[in-house]
Amino acid sequence: MLVLAAVLSLAGCGGRATTHHKPGTSHQEATGTSGTLLAARDEGGHRLRELPTADAPTVRAEARPDSEGGWNVHLTVERFRFTPESTGGAALPGRGHARLLVDGREFTRLYGPWGYVPAGAHTLTVRLHADDHTVWAAAGAPVQTTVRLNGTPTGPTPTGPTPTGSAPPGSPPASPPTSPRPTASRTPDPGRTVTLTISGKTVSPPPSRIELKKGERLTLRVTGDRADTLHVHGYDRELPLSPGTTATLTLVADRTGLFEVETHGSGLLLTQLVVR
Repeated sequence: MLVLAAVLSLAGCGGRATTHHKPGTSHQEATGTSGTLLAARDEGGHRLRELPTADAPTVRAEARPDSEGGWNVHLTVERFRFTPESTGGAALPGRGHARLLVDGREFTRLYGPWGYVPAGAHTLTVRLHADDHTVWAAAGAPVQTTVRLNGTPTGPTPTGPTPTGSAPPGSPPASPPTSPRPTASRTPDPGRTVTLTISGKTVSPPPSRIELKKGERLTLRVTGDRADTLHVHGYDRELPLSPGTTATLTLVADRTGLFEVETHGSGLLLTQLVVR
């Protein structure tokens, strides 16, 4: 009986890999044996997790100018799939998320193939991470790709009123100016409100995408069970969270693209904003 109990204790519940926080850091690393955990780290302090080259994922990136400024980024991956539902879990081959580094500095995470980079960037590096935040690697180097953004994309040319001047011969006489009609006062559009609840590692409702039109107002109401910080990537908006207290953040979606909303301490993906 003692031997059997010891075996069950080692196996755990169903033999599933577990995760633990490293002391002094908010990132998690799995105790599973997927790949080889190297001593090397990337610029953000994430350790490299090496796989055989034949099994390692690959990534390619294409950046296209956005009509309103910036760059829309599309990723093509092989032997890899995005798993926002298991971020913070064990490192399983072929699963995880991507991180975008703009001009050498981390800009945002991607949990799908599309992303956005603001105007003014010169280089973009896309790096693949496992669910435990370690970096997938092959032959001792991170699995990543770098794209040079040629030139700064510009938005549409601003338009203004047509200059006044002499009308060409034969043109009908100009109509006299009319006084503008008074407009009724309008109540500002309150926009959309999304309520999220965090319990341990569970987010309710589960992480999904919120579709927004550019200029639309969004209010996030978040209640968690621990002290943490909410961060809206791409908008650089943060909100402190206190246990059991509902915190509210309101922003105007004035940037197009895909942006993640996550917690810093626990590394949970709460939702994604898709602004068009």
